[in-house]
Parts: sequence; C-alpha cells; structure tokens
Amino acid sequence: MGQLRRLTLDLLARPPFPEEREAWIGKPRREWLEWVLSSLEFWQNWLEEQLYYFLLIDSFRPTTDAVRAIPGQLSERQTGVVEALHKICLSSSFDRRNPGPDTFVSVVMEQLLGMTVQNTGRELEIGKRLYDGSRGTFLGRQGSSQSDVVVIAIQDPRAPRHLLQREYLRWLRQEPTEAAINGWASRLERDPLSFSSIVRDWFLSDRYEQRLGTRANQPNRLFIRALYVDLVGRLPDESETQKMRTALDGLADSGPLRGLLARLILDSGDVSLPERSALGDPASWVKDTFERLLGRPPVQAELDTFVVALADPACRTATVVHAIVSHPEYQTW
Repeated sequence: MGQLRRLTLDLLARPPFPEEREAWIGKPRREWLEWVLSSLEFWQNWLEEQLYYFLLIDSFRPTTDAVRAIPGQLSERQTGVVEALHKICLSSSFDRRNPGPDTFVSVVMEQLLGMTVQNTGRELEIGKRLYDGSRGTFLGRQGSSQSDVVVIAIQDPRAPRHLLQREYLRWLRQEPTEAAINGWASRLERDPLSFSSIVRDWFLSDRYEQRLGTRANQPNRLFIRALYVDLVGRLPDESETQKMRTALDGLADSGPLRGLLARLILDSGDVSLPERSALGDPASWVKDTFERLLGRPPVQAELDTFVVALADPACRTATVVHAIVSHPEYQTW
C-alpha cells in the first residue's frame, strides 16, 4: 500500500483512487509503470510540472491550442519531451512571463540549458541582440529573432541533458552521475520518444528503492491534490487549487494553514465518513484509515490512542481523520 501511494504521488501527483488500490496492490511495479507512463494523466501532470518549473501559472498559464495539445501528443507518441519544451517556450505566455531581452534570454539559458548566465556574459549579449532582430551567432548557431533564441537553445545538446538531470533529481532526490546523463541523453537523441522508457528504468532502479527510504515535504500543489483525493474522492478543480495554493504559497511555514484547510474540507459536507456508532470494529477502521492516508499501518500506541478516543461519544471519525491529515507525516512523501 505504501509503495503504491508514493509511486502514484510521484508520477500522477495524487494518491491512488480506491479502484486503483484494489487493482494494483500486489501487482509487479513494472506492470503498473507501463500503465501509468502510457496514460494521458501522466503527461498532463508532466506538463503541469513543466509549467510550474517555468512559473507559467495563474495569469501566465498558456491557453493556446499548441500547448494544451501537448499531453495528448505525448501520450499518443506523436511528439517528444524536448519538442514539448520547445512549444512551451515559444508560447506567448512564456514571452509575457519573461519580458525584455535580458530576462528572456537569461531564462532560456538558465532554465533550458542549466547555464550560469553570470559566467557567459558574451553569449547573453549575443542572445539579446538576436532577440532584438539583429543577426548573430548564439551558442554556435546563426539566428536573428526571438524565436531563434529558443530554437537554438532547444537544439543545443545541453537542453535534453538538463531536462533529464532536473527530472531525475525531482523524482529520485539525488544528482545523477555524468555517465548516467550521457547514456540517457544518447537514448533520447536516438529516439526522441524514449523519455517514458527512461523514466520506467529510473523507477525500477536500486536508486529509487533508496529514495523510498527518504521523505520530503510535499509541495503545496501536491498537498492540495492529495487532500482532495483522500477526503473528497476527487481532484480539485483549477479554481480550488489556485485559491488554496495562493494562500499556502504566501507563507514561510504553511503547516498550520494546511491543518486549517483540512478542517474546512472535512466540515464542508463533501466528505463521506462513517458515524462513530456505525464502525463495528473501531480498530479495523483505524488500521484501514492509516493504510489509506499514510500508506502504513498504525503502530500499537497510535492504534490504542485512537481506539480509546473513538470510545468517547463526543469523538467523531472526522476528528481522527483530521489528526492524521494535519500531522507532519501526512504532509511528506
């Protein structure tokens, strides 16, 4: 249960739904990965992560058909991840988010290629001239426009390498070796559609097994999506996500507000929980709730504490659920 929950949080940015737990618990990880990595939902979430990476959110979110079509094209193997980045960076939203030659070219160099602009002042100046319409040789290639800046960067061998490096770090929480990056970049060069098979290998590796032994704080977006799936049984819509994320993003320590938001959802009337008097065996319900929300069984002290609490007529099942989802462990994965 715990492994399935963390895999689903990693690749789909949400916990598994009940039918998925029933279908996949005990099945080989390879089979689950083949299913997930070919799904439209995986690529929709992948695109969302890229938009967050480039800060193309809220009023800067791309709305063009070219960007909105990316997940479908990726899932149907009509395009690759590098070309997808190309479309994102050519969008009007990317231009609005990074106005002016200095900002635009700096972001392209830093976020697409992983370059340190302070160490490459000459290339930055050339790129700025291209942005303004002058012809020049930027990163070894001729160009004369803003779009040429993006095209040249995308065609640079550092672009796929940087993408692979940051995605590996995001999922496995450790830097890959140069030899590993070289191997993955070669695979992607030979087959631009091979990203999903590379990701599959990452999640079947010993390094991912090591990663399962670590925990990290959930980003606010992931916490919100997990909370809605766990409590309401659905993903939040865009409005719900934006309102809650905006509130959480403005705080250095969002933990207390996360607990308050969980309480508001539990009290909203949208959460279906059994009445205390209808539990039958409170211990079994507590165990099932721990497994579902934390991906692990309760230790004996936790079990005893909640069973005793549920024996009090004043205690509601929502009180137990709130204690779990407001606990720091729930806010990590």
